[in-house]
Amino acid sequence: MLPPVAGPCLRLQPQLRSASRGCCALFTSPCVKKLRRSRMDVLRPPLIRIGGRVYRKNLIQEQAFPHEEEEDFCAGPGDCADEPCDAFVVEETERGFQCRLDVPSPLYKYIIGKKGETKKRLETETRTSISIPKPGVEGEIVITGQQRSGVVSARTRIDVLLDSFRKRQPFTHFLSLALNQPAIQEKFLQFKEEVLEKCSKDHGVSSSLFQNPAKLHLTLGTLVLLNEQEIQKACDLLQRCKEDFVDQITGGQPLTVEVAGVEYMNDDPAMTDVLYAKVHMKDGSDRLQMVADQLVERFVASGLMLKEWDRVKLHATVMNTLFRKDPSTYRAFILAAKCI
Repeated sequence: MLPPVAGPCLRLQPQLRSASRGCCALFTSPCVKKLRRSRMDVLRPPLIRIGGRVYRKNLIQEQAFPHEEEEDFCAGPGDCADEPCDAFVVEETERGFQCRLDVPSPLYKYIIGKKGETKKRLETETRTSISIPKPGVEGEIVITGQQRSGVVSARTRIDVLLDSFRKRQPFTHFLSLALNQPAIQEKFLQFKEEVLEKCSKDHGVSSSLFQNPAKLHLTLGTLVLLNEQEIQKACDLLQRCKEDFVDQITGGQPLTVEVAGVEYMNDDPAMTDVLYAKVHMKDGSDRLQMVADQLVERFVASGLMLKEWDRVKLHATVMNTLFRKDPSTYRAFILAAKCI
C-alpha cells in the first residue's frame, strides 16, 4: 500500500543569458558568442555543455535577416560567483570539493557501465573521481574533484542518468486505498457468481480472471522503491499527508463510498483486458477525489512517483487477464467484455 530532483530547467534562447536569478552561473568564460540558429531533429536536439551544465538547443522559427550581426554577452566578474547552485550540497575539502548522493544499490550498475566504461567516461570528462560502494552494499556515492564545476557536472550527469534508468524499472509498490470491507467483498463474490453463470460457457470467462476479494483496492499510483530507505521515505511521507490534509478533508472519520457499475479504460471493448468497478462517495461529495489527488500530488513532488494524469481515476480492478491461469482464456475474456 505504499506509495530525481533535478536543478532548474532552462530554455536555451537565441542568445544565452541567465534565465532567473535563482540559477547557477551559466558561463565559465567572460564572453559567450550568440549562437546561430539551425534546423534540428525535435526528438533528438543538439546538446550544448556550458560550465558543467547540459542545455538543449530548441528550434526557434523566425525570419532570417541578411545582415544579422553577432552580439556578445559579457559576464562581469561577480555575475557568476554569488548565485546559489542546485538542490544538492557540494562540500569544500582540503583537496578540493566533494558531493555525496544516496543511490539504491540496484542502480550502481548504470553508473559503472559495461566494464566500468560509463564511470571512466564520467570521471574523464568531468575531471573527478567517483567512489561507488560494492554491489549489493547500500551506501553513499562520493564524487570528488579539484574544481567545483567538475563535481557539479558529474553530479548532474549522474542524476540525469539515474532518472532515465529508474523510469525503466518495473514498479515495486503502489499507493492504494483498501476496499476489503465485508459488505463489499460479499457483493463482489455475488457479482463473480453472476458473471460466471452468464458468460463462462459461451465466452470462456474463468474464475481465475477475478480479483481476490481480500485484495480489492483503489490504485492511486505506482512507485519504484529500490531499498529500505526509499520505502521508509514513502511511509514517512504518507504519515505526513495524513496529518497535513487527509484528516482535515475527512474530518478524521471513515468515508462511505458506493461501488457500482463496471467500465473499461479504452475506446474499443475488443481490446479490453482489465475490467474496473466504479467508485464514488455516497453523499455525492468530492472528498475521496480530493484525498486521492492531493496524495498523488505530494508523492509526485517528492520524486517518489511519476505524474501520469491530471486527476486520479478512481477505480477498483475486478477482472484482469494477468490473473488468468490459462493463457488461452485471454482472447475469450476480451470478447466477453461487452457481455459483462
